Amino acid sequence: MMTPTPSSVIQAKLVLLGDLGAGKTSIVVRFAKGLYYECQESTIGAAFFSQALPVSGGGEDATVRFDIWDTAGQERYHSLAPMYYRGAAAAVVVYDITSMDSYIRAKRWVDELQRQGNPHLVMALVGNKVDLEKKRKVGTQEALEYAERNGLFFLETSAKTAQNVGELFYELAERLVKVRPNHPAGMVLHDGQRGVGGRWFCCSG
Repeated sequence: MMTPTPSSVIQAKLVLLGDLGAGKTSIVVRFAKGLYYECQESTIGAAFFSQALPVSGGGEDATVRFDIWDTAGQERYHSLAPMYYRGAAAAVVVYDITSMDSYIRAKRWVDELQRQGNPHLVMALVGNKVDLEKKRKVGTQEALEYAERNGLFFLETSAKTAQNVGELFYELAERLVKVRPNHPAGMVLHDGQRGVGGRWFCCSG
């Protein structure tokens, strides 16, 4: 009889970037706490969340523990962003599908990450608020083609309905497991199984 091998725990720093009102915090709160607030207060400086996600596949089980930095979208906090994305293993750039300005701002964040971030960074482009389809200003195909040209994976989500929120973080976790042998910045590998709970707190910039 074989003794089960405990799964590895990968601790990964993840940063969310995007314009004010794009729904970054709502996405993280939906993922980490399973909640949605109609009137989500704007993040001041940054908020920190921690949540673990078991991943199985490829003949190996692992748990990815995300250390998530949800950055403020206000322009006055832009100068603080490098402090949070520096050394990250993954980044999620979020825009609001009902705002072309939000999408343009998201592309600027992608450019900045590509210039200054970790060259092995796992990046996702996320169009949020698909529950507001009738107000859409950013086409799915346009964003998908941009993401493909820039080596990002692309999803559209709704923090309100939870559409694709779990899928977003599971895809990130799977990609981090795949790049783990390269030991990219922002990742720490632990042997053995740890708890899979979550915690969060806010911190002002």
